[in-house]
Amino acid sequence: MQIQDLPYPDPGVPDARSGPRFLWWLFRNQLDGQLKSLAWGLLHFASVSALPFCVGLAIQAVVDRSGGRLALAGGLMVLCCAGNAVGDTFLHRAAVTNWITAAARVQQLLARKTALLGSALTRRVAAGEVVAVSTGDVEKIGWFVEAVSRFTAAALTVVLVCVALVVYQPALGVVVIVGLPVLALAVLPLLPRATRRADVQRDKAGRATELASDTVAGLRVLRGIGGEELFLDRYRGASQEVRHAAVRSARMWSLISAIQVLLPGLLLIAVVWHGVHLAREGRIGVGELVTVYSSVMVLTYPLRHFEEIAMAYSFSKPSAKRAARVLALERATDTTGSRAAETPTGDLYDPATGLLAPAGRFTAVVCGDPDTAGRLAERLGGHPSEKGTSALLGGVPLDELPLKSARTAVLVQDKDPVLLSGTLRELLDVPASGAVGAEDALTAAQCGDVLTALAQGSLGTDDPMDARITERGRSLSGGQRQRLALARSLITDPGALVLDEPTSAVDSHTEARIAEGVRALRAGRTTVVFTSSPLLLDRADRIVFLHDGEVAAVGAHRELLHTEPRYRAVVTRETEEETAAHLDEVPAGREPARSPRDDVRGDGPGDERGDGRSDGRMDGREGALSDDDVLHRLEEIEETA
Repeated sequence: MQIQDLPYPDPGVPDARSGPRFLWWLFRNQLDGQLKSLAWGLLHFASVSALPFCVGLAIQAVVDRSGGRLALAGGLMVLCCAGNAVGDTFLHRAAVTNWITAAARVQQLLARKTALLGSALTRRVAAGEVVAVSTGDVEKIGWFVEAVSRFTAAALTVVLVCVALVVYQPALGVVVIVGLPVLALAVLPLLPRATRRADVQRDKAGRATELASDTVAGLRVLRGIGGEELFLDRYRGASQEVRHAAVRSARMWSLISAIQVLLPGLLLIAVVWHGVHLAREGRIGVGELVTVYSSVMVLTYPLRHFEEIAMAYSFSKPSAKRAARVLALERATDTTGSRAAETPTGDLYDPATGLLAPAGRFTAVVCGDPDTAGRLAERLGGHPSEKGTSALLGGVPLDELPLKSARTAVLVQDKDPVLLSGTLRELLDVPASGAVGAEDALTAAQCGDVLTALAQGSLGTDDPMDARITERGRSLSGGQRQRLALARSLITDPGALVLDEPTSAVDSHTEARIAEGVRALRAGRTTVVFTSSPLLLDRADRIVFLHDGEVAAVGAHRELLHTEPRYRAVVTRETEEETAAHLDEVPAGREPARSPRDDVRGDGPGDERGDGRSDGRMDGREGALSDDDVLHRLEEIEETA
């Protein structure tokens, strides 16, 4: 695999049982590149290591006044220099290729796993850890994969030079062959401590990254409550912890580097001292002494790769462990399915709760527990992140369909949809039936003011469809993001659409118009909305109330307000005591009065508060109220009080 051939057609199935196994799997899958790097590395290191023999031969030829041997030594030196240049060039090329292709393979694996798991990924792994794995960790993993072949070439070269020295000059070769293993193994006792300190540094850096990510994501909220300095102080503290951990780690690696410099120097001193005595006794020539000395000095170069491989492994092992932990995650269901690909139609039914959404109707679901509602919404889309009973569409279990078919049949928009960066036109360019245009979807989702804001905030374009949306839509308010996400879901026009709190961040006036728009646009199509907003509930064809994970009541909004106290408590945000008091005080046959705090909660027309979250809806209103309606409601409140 070459860089120009990326991405991989198929990155393969990784061995994610542990970090070392994952590294070994990457190495095996790049065997061709590793062998190329090894070959060029042997040429490079062998050429460098052969130069001292050529120099020694030339010096001895001068001492012996042999012109032929001097010419031979010169020719060998030219050959070694050429081999050094060619080997170093192509070794670097092969090593960089191995590094980039290994990192690209890991990124492809992570992207594939992310797409497969969907929203289940961030429920199991922190978002900051996913970012750390897909950015910094892939580089460390690629570093180790490419360093293995260079280390192997360096180790083989050291062995070959030691054998050659023993054969060339046994008296000095024995000293070298005894001293080199000490040089190579001297730092091993320090590596565990260095690795632990590096792990601490990475853990603290990961936590600081998560804190920074959360702070940026919630900056609007922080400004709303005046908490910027508090979180900045927390990040400063986390950053200082990272700095201290980095200094401690650097001290240990500096000690290892110092040992790698000190011990070869001591070996050189020992070789020179012993060699001088042998030369004075006439047992070796001057050229032989120069050859052995130069060889030991040159061997410090390949020996540096022993330190590099130790550092690469210590840094890549925890990175590989984190990557393997993400890649080992699996969906609760088989995404390939046991049925042939099809797009069923009909009623949407959840056997676990008894929820039934008739085909072609607008069904609202009221559930007091938001987490339970979120899990149910995910289950209605098929292939949920948790194991459980499969939802049925037209009697067909969605979990038995291929994931793509299930997603085509049922689209689920969760309560926190994500907007990708790009133009609005690109955002709305999604797989769709073609029956709903972008203009109709934007109108139904009440995005008129969003389009105006995008056009005013964009330079060089008057068409809001060409306006750019920043990452996750951070330049937009919470309600604007929510309405654009709703418009995107409406454009797809699936057979069954499941919306989880689609209007939680908009004011009551906009919410009423959205309810009418969605109802009209989705006429004849199955729509399920999880909400407790009276404005949406009053416009639903059918309301299903869930209590303790089961269907407790089915009916119309006004009917359930009269007949189901638990439903009324959820919709009106009343406590159990308030609900009981209202039921006792209100005369029979008359609609119970609402709690005063729920009748008017908005802080004026508009989208939402500055923090991007809704607290400005008029939940007690079941439509646009006239002046007489308002007076009548106030009279009820006074009577109740």
